[in-house]
Amino acid sequence: MAASTSTPHIIRLFPTFIWQRRLEPACYEPMDRDLMAYVEVLIRNGDGTHSGAAWQSSHQQHGKPELAVLIALIEQAARDVLIFLKVADAQFHITGCWINVLAPGGSHAMHTHPNNFLSGAYYLRLQTGADTINFHDPRPQTAIIRPPISELTAYNTDQVVVPVSEGTLLMFPAWLPHSVSANTGAQARVSISFNIMFAGYDEIMSPPLWGFS
Repeated sequence: MAASTSTPHIIRLFPTFIWQRRLEPACYEPMDRDLMAYVEVLIRNGDGTHSGAAWQSSHQQHGKPELAVLIALIEQAARDVLIFLKVADAQFHITGCWINVLAPGGSHAMHTHPNNFLSGAYYLRLQTGADTINFHDPRPQTAIIRPPISELTAYNTDQVVVPVSEGTLLMFPAWLPHSVSANTGAQARVSISFNIMFAGYDEIMSPPLWGFS
């Protein structure tokens, strides 16, 4: 008699999470109007850094009163993430916050955010052709063998493309590699990025280590 076996039980180890929150229009539409007016003032005054088709503000925008409403939303989202992760009542700070404007053709190469626990982005202005973010497999050893596959899934890909929309707040581990594909739309893509680190670490360890990225 042939031995019987049970249905295989798949055990998923060390999952990687991305937390996504979409604000209600009544919340984000008036906030976005004020934020865009602020962005336009920064660019008009020559603040920030240009690199090709990309513009980026300074990294201390979380201290600006114009971002106070958004910063409160980011901090609440971060508290929710830490509760989900069962982090025990940890104090944290936003260690960097900056505005990104990608003109048509602009992109952001794959990168991480060293010396932080969480990173994220709020999407202020998007359009078709500039409404995704790419997350890359953080395990370089998986690229050693790439067998042919019959269907692309989250379990066999080395990149996941996440669609985003205006009013979307994303948060993810700061070590997770990510990139932004070239803007193929006709207008600029505008987002606000940020980093979060635990209090006590952030004073000396977590300021941004780059100029423009």
